[in-house]
Amino acid sequence: MDVDPTGKVSLDHIYTEPDPRAYFGTLRGLGYRIPELARPHFAALADEYREARGTPEPTVLDIGCSYGINAALLKHGVTMDDLYDRYSGPGAQALEREALLSRDRELVRSGARANRLRFIGLDASEQALSYALDAGLLDGAVHADLESGDPTAEQAVRLAEADLVISTGCLGYVTEKTLSRIVAANEGRLPWMAHFVLRMFPFDSVADTLADAGYTTVRHEGLFRQRRFATPRERELVLDRLADIGVDPAGAETGGWLYAELFLSRPTD
Repeated sequence: MDVDPTGKVSLDHIYTEPDPRAYFGTLRGLGYRIPELARPHFAALADEYREARGTPEPTVLDIGCSYGINAALLKHGVTMDDLYDRYSGPGAQALEREALLSRDRELVRSGARANRLRFIGLDASEQALSYALDAGLLDGAVHADLESGDPTAEQAVRLAEADLVISTGCLGYVTEKTLSRIVAANEGRLPWMAHFVLRMFPFDSVADTLADAGYTTVRHEGLFRQRRFATPRERELVLDRLADIGVDPAGAETGGWLYAELFLSRPTD
């Protein structure tokens, strides 16, 4: 597998397919679990926001949402194992895209385990967003790369709907540039944020930018497994990167897994 400039293997191809089968087929083999681990923390933040702001159905902006995974888990109550079985289990490869969509729409229509949330996805992959919208997992979407430029007027209106902003692994590739543009779109109404960030990507510059915008950021205790290293070369390069930034991998990444930290950012007032 090729590696990107950060040292991680490049998995770009799994985010640009017309449906999530390559995504789940690849990540299942790597033990990818971070959305499952993130779910209770996102749910707790949503509950806290409801109580503090009196908003019964908060709108969540999911940065790097891909095929709507966090929406499926947090809003529709499925698990990662459910999704792995749905898209990479026996018989999944024989189904047409429309058959996959039909199953997902039925899940959404049933509303059996639905939580009171609206989900807007932000992603640079039009294919992934299209699937998540067609399936009904997302309530809205912004197809944009906010690292390279400001949102359009229409995109800014959609971004301004956010009460909560979340991510599970895209920060590091996505930087404070994107978060600054999301904050600017809200024109003074600061959404609360929760970001799971791999330890190989320092969060300091993001926290400083958010502080300038009026946020206080707190690091949650503990580490969270994201996935196993895909190759020995990836492990070597990531361990080197951690050493370069002064992060001790002993007892964590040395065990063969990428680990993330959780940062919670709320308006200082």
